[in-house]
Amino acid sequence: MGRTRIMSPERVRRTLRRLAYEIIEHNRGARSVELFGIQRSGVPLAHSVAEEINAVEDTAIEAYDLDATPFRDDRPDLEPPAPPHDVDVTDRDVVLVDDVVFTGRTARAALDAVLQYGRPRSIQLVVLVDRGHREYPIQPDCTGRRLQTKHQEQVVVETDGEFGVYVES
Repeated sequence: MGRTRIMSPERVRRTLRRLAYEIIEHNRGARSVELFGIQRSGVPLAHSVAEEINAVEDTAIEAYDLDATPFRDDRPDLEPPAPPHDVDVTDRDVVLVDDVVFTGRTARAALDAVLQYGRPRSIQLVVLVDRGHREYPIQPDCTGRRLQTKHQEQVVVETDGEFGVYVES
């Protein structure tokens, strides 16, 4: 099994900073933004994006964890849990942050998951890596890097300690 580094920790940090600026520009500031990191790897990325936004906008935005697993169409056996956060997204601009968008299935499930928090004004998808191969018509609003991969390859985003992006074949 081969492993190739695609993005160094410095490059990932720089990319997350750029994505934070794109979120701010897209929403004309950060006052209306609610950030959700899609579990697992999207969570630490969302927290880093929140830090970047807070540094630029002098705000105190939090990033919430979002478990989309019970809302997946390939997991009908799971019962959606009660919302774990006391947050209301009604008339807010929700930004879903994930590490990789591939088929679009997780992003689609995250749309359903976020609706348990209210009816947002908008829902945006921000991803570190877009690797193509969609099964659903889902496109990210902001993308760190587009990376064409083979179906059998894996894109791994390391989030323990320093960030890094790797392709494994």
